[in-house]
Amino acid sequence: MSLDLKGVSKQVGGEIHIYPTDLTLEPGAFNILLGTTGAGKTTLMQIMAGLERPTTGEVWFGGLDVTEMAVQKRTVSMVHQQFINYPNMSVFENIASPLRVARLPKAEIVARVERMAELLKLTPLLGRRPSELSGGQQQRCAMARALVKDASLVLLDEPLANLDFKLREELRDELPRLFADRDCVVVYATTEPVEALLLGGNTATLHQGRVVQFGSTGEVYRQPRTLTSAQVFSEPPMNTAPITKQGRTIRLGESAEWTVPPPLQGLADGAYVFGIRPHHVTLAPSGAYPVAIDGMVLVTELSGSESVIHVRHQDETWVSQSHGVHAVRVGTVARLHMDVARGLYFDPAGDRIAA
Repeated sequence: MSLDLKGVSKQVGGEIHIYPTDLTLEPGAFNILLGTTGAGKTTLMQIMAGLERPTTGEVWFGGLDVTEMAVQKRTVSMVHQQFINYPNMSVFENIASPLRVARLPKAEIVARVERMAELLKLTPLLGRRPSELSGGQQQRCAMARALVKDASLVLLDEPLANLDFKLREELRDELPRLFADRDCVVVYATTEPVEALLLGGNTATLHQGRVVQFGSTGEVYRQPRTLTSAQVFSEPPMNTAPITKQGRTIRLGESAEWTVPPPLQGLADGAYVFGIRPHHVTLAPSGAYPVAIDGMVLVTELSGSESVIHVRHQDETWVSQSHGVHAVRVGTVARLHMDVARGLYFDPAGDRIAA
């Protein structure tokens, strides 16, 4: 039972929101839509749900063309980042509401609600109203109401975005367990590459209404096909810079050079683009092939046990992410070390050159 988008696009007026898209999403694993705000994730999910009709193309689910099927006739649940609950109902009644609309027997309603409440740790709160809950508890309630339906398609549109860090981590850990025994297609939209990596499954990188790449999450992260896909799947932002290959040497401006990796030694001499993620640009040398560059420190940040430093190197802003707390002063020159063995190489059009 897969969800298939066949040539689906969306245009409003003269503006293209989604370019023609072919995508097959399977049950059994999270299907993640990863992209910045405005990349097209929500529009794509609304088309999947039947809340919007595509301008072109078809939506197939379980072997049936559901493009023109009303959302009320589909077995779909959707959770938004803005959690919505009925304020005058108890938590129990909020969760039970879609089951009552479906006219299920009372005993089955009670059993389903109690099971979902136990999974989402809401059992002690079933008698309360939403106004008596914390933000995290309210989002759990909204999620329970969506999941209790046992829908065949579950769409989670940045459901943890408005929660604090601790609650996000807690619910993120619980989500895979919630769907472990469910025969449904789960689609999860996020702007955070780390969240995609933690959830695993399959990931589609989106940029300006286009699905740039789709595959297993680990593969899309480690083997991006294009510079755009690599940039979407990097936080902090990926460092990129023009390089020149000449013979067996790669030069980054006049500041750094290194030996061409063996798989690229047959590549024609000329101009290319080098990309490297911030955690492979560190204050201390690391990796097999460290190459040093100097940069004027623009910004320093501490994030937990990591130090993030933004520097100006030649005409580019570089970001370094190092383990530990490092005292680096703004306005000074810092020496950074790139592990070029971890770098990615792209042609001038942005297509990756396998190394």
